[in-house]
Amino acid sequence: MENTKKRILSGIQPSGDLHLGNYLGPLRHWPEMIEEFDCYFFMADLHTITVRQEPAALRKRTLTQIAQYIACGLDPEKCVLFVQSHVPAHSQLGWVLDCYTMFGELSRMTQFKDKSAKNADNINAGLFTYPALMAADILLYQADLVPVGDDQRQHVEICRDIAARFNGIYGDVFKVPEPYIAKVGARIKGLSAPEAKMSKSVPEGCVFLMEKPEDIMRKFKRAVTDSDTVNPVRYAPEEKPGVSNLIQIYAATTGKTYEDAEAEFAGKGYGDFKKTVGEAVVELLRPIREETERLLSDKAYLETVYRSGAERAASVANRTLGKVYKKVGLLSR
Repeated sequence: MENTKKRILSGIQPSGDLHLGNYLGPLRHWPEMIEEFDCYFFMADLHTITVRQEPAALRKRTLTQIAQYIACGLDPEKCVLFVQSHVPAHSQLGWVLDCYTMFGELSRMTQFKDKSAKNADNINAGLFTYPALMAADILLYQADLVPVGDDQRQHVEICRDIAARFNGIYGDVFKVPEPYIAKVGARIKGLSAPEAKMSKSVPEGCVFLMEKPEDIMRKFKRAVTDSDTVNPVRYAPEEKPGVSNLIQIYAATTGKTYEDAEAEFAGKGYGDFKKTVGEAVVELLRPIREETERLLSDKAYLETVYRSGAERAASVANRTLGKVYKKVGLLSR
């Protein structure tokens, strides 16, 4: 029977270890999406190499990320899990779309400017043209929807522009995707610098999914708060960013409301509060860490998952690529 669900595609770069912000943001809600949509989730390893990587570490992180996706509730039987570089059509369509993407469009991309500033000694062509590869990722699968946060909206917009330009020349080749505003996950800030989102680039304020409980507790005990001793635990993001971030983490982790958290810690100091939040996070992540470790001990199973995922993804991607090659005038093999 033909699948009538709308197709959704999303991926995360294996450029660093997944952390609490990734989980409480998009990852936690992906399993729910499988029930509603035809889902394709991938490890965006080709995008990762726009910044220099240690090869063995990248391979390890990619495999670990597959295991973590499954441990977070993504059933490989119910969705397509694959590694981007295992489906050559991504690179092949990426090149074609390079030729239909304007220099001016690419030069306006915010992430190119940001990454160029951070990697001034390696401003490579891939860093500049990666939005065309990202468009290929999406358009290959004729995705209806692409989950986006505020920092990714620009990529969906340029993808839509590229698809519309190509379709305007050659007819209805690509489905023009819509941005999908997923159920709002918690926007977690760093424990050591709560004015910015939690990031692997600031490891002392970042809680990683595979981190040991004692290390997680140490980070929470050191989390930035403030000097308020009158009414310390209350949600006031502008006035108390560190405390408000901890309340948000506690609420997202336990299912309690901000008001519940404030009432629970009324009259208590930050020491008790940070310890309780840390313990809640440890227990939230414990089954994910343990299941990931179990899966990583079964490399044969993980290999069957990513091989099968690549085959399923390629069967869809190659149909689109064949149509594109024919439209632009490439001789079929």
